[in-house]
Amino acid sequence: MSVSSNAKAVGVALGLALFVGVGMTLMIAAGSDSSKAMTPAPIDPRVVAPAEQLGRAFEMVAAHVRPCVVSVFSERIAKFTQPEFSFPFGDDFFRQFFGNQLPVPQSHHRQREYSIPQQGMGSGMILDKEGHILTNYHVVRDVDEIQVQLADKRTFKAEIVGTDPKTDVAIIKIKGHIPDDLPSVTLGDSDAMQVGDLVMAIGAPFGLQQTVTEGIISATGRSDVGIADYEDFLQTDAQINPGNSGGPLVNMHGEVIGMNTAIESGIGRFEGVGFSIPSNMIKTMLPTLIKGKTIVRGQLGVVIQEITKDLAAQFGLSEPKGALVSQVNKGSAADKAGIKVGDAIIRYDGHDVQDVRHLRDLVAATTPGTTVKIEVIRDGKTQTVSAAIGKQEGGPAAAAEPSAEGADVLGKLGLSAQTLTPDLAKQLGVEAEKGVAITDVEEGSVAALAGLHKGDVIVEADHQSVDSEEELQRVLGKAKDRDSVLLLVKRQGGSLFVVMQMK
Repeated sequence: MSVSSNAKAVGVALGLALFVGVGMTLMIAAGSDSSKAMTPAPIDPRVVAPAEQLGRAFEMVAAHVRPCVVSVFSERIAKFTQPEFSFPFGDDFFRQFFGNQLPVPQSHHRQREYSIPQQGMGSGMILDKEGHILTNYHVVRDVDEIQVQLADKRTFKAEIVGTDPKTDVAIIKIKGHIPDDLPSVTLGDSDAMQVGDLVMAIGAPFGLQQTVTEGIISATGRSDVGIADYEDFLQTDAQINPGNSGGPLVNMHGEVIGMNTAIESGIGRFEGVGFSIPSNMIKTMLPTLIKGKTIVRGQLGVVIQEITKDLAAQFGLSEPKGALVSQVNKGSAADKAGIKVGDAIIRYDGHDVQDVRHLRDLVAATTPGTTVKIEVIRDGKTQTVSAAIGKQEGGPAAAAEPSAEGADVLGKLGLSAQTLTPDLAKQLGVEAEKGVAITDVEEGSVAALAGLHKGDVIVEADHQSVDSEEELQRVLGKAKDRDSVLLLVKRQGGSLFVVMQMK
């Protein structure tokens, strides 16, 4: 081998050695970095201390309230009859699959009666040492048997003591011997809760007893949810699922500030929106319901509607707050107090009225016979009247909502109208004695956009009574150059104000 060949061989060997050396160095370095990356980062106790503190607070509140929460089991026997038949393979064959849920024949006539038990489950909370338990009305409605299970698994039969379907509240009571060691909840001040406050919900979602979830108050004063006649819900994002109904919503002092009653979900599962009946509403009813008596609500005797921006401008109001009176029932508390159609009620018994719901709830909570001061704005001036509140016989009164279709106005406004006569009133099914009946409305017209429709009876236009078609035309003719005109309309036994744009 030549010298040059030897030199080349030595060079290649040195190159390979250098490459292997660098590779080994890189592998060692990589291994070193990998080892370092796999080492857990240290936890600074000072950083996690606030989270631990909050966790201990939740633990303490849960431990305080959970013993007071019960599971409510209900059973209803559904009965039906159908033609007599026999199973082709005998009852025993089908009982292998259906067990005791197999319909049991009650007679041997041609028509057999069958009984099928329907079971439900909810939650509740112990109120006192006498064994009274607060829950939802819908949890125990139309049931034949009720059982409650305490946190320590003891089970007792219970019976309904008092209910108020209009708020979905019920009181049940343990039957027979009452345990001496019953714990009880403390009802807090729901009015003190603010959006963002921490809360915990306790109950039996999906039958999982003594389940605790946490969240915040998402909103207060929620109404028009469609669950009960009287609604003033606390909204929360604490998880509430089927079975939580009747369970408590508690603040961080362990006080019950609401009773969980519903979730907003199309599939019956929690989607971040739950509702609770505020504790202050419940507290006003408890003395009556525990005695087994019926809740009696106050009644003012008016039909009211929301004050929109347009209505506020028509009545000279600085802002769209309060409730507008569109009808005063004869002989009612409002009638005797001198309240008139067109009054805007802005204050009731020392409370500033926010809207229709607020006034309705204030009146309902007033004991019949109580005299209250009511402030109204009439013709731009504030007046105060005294009203002796009556007893509510029916449901809460509110004005019919303006319809978005089929409205009516004369001529260019898209209305066909006729002076109201007794025969026409009977034909239309309206109770008004005087006014102008709308007989047709042009689709897409100004009248239609205002919410008028066939069958409405216009009794006032621009604050003036109109008893004939001619009077209505005259009043609207004078107002044709204005931006809008105010109408008072009778509809389906109620009254409401409608603002109709003239241009």
